[in-house]
Amino acid sequence: MSLKRTTVYLEDEDLRDLKATASRKGISEAELIREGVRLAITRNRVWDEPAGLPVLDSGDPSFAERSDDILRDTGFGDWGRAS
Repeated sequence: MSLKRTTVYLEDEDLRDLKATASRKGISEAELIREGVRLAITRNRVWDEPAGLPVLDSGDPSFAERSDDILRDTGFGDWGRAS
């Protein structure tokens, strides 16, 4: 991994919390910032292409409402009770 230097401006309180969290976790502040950047990128990612999953059209408008009953009838798990 090739790292590049950048500048990040933080509020005093955020910087204090960053330092405390990094110290508590035993990692560098930079590593904690990189982790936060990766999380922010993932959370804000825009997917340009569909997932490629098949779309089911049962033709039954009540299918979604009855899905638990339908799955229970097929024998795939016990949908009505907690394990």
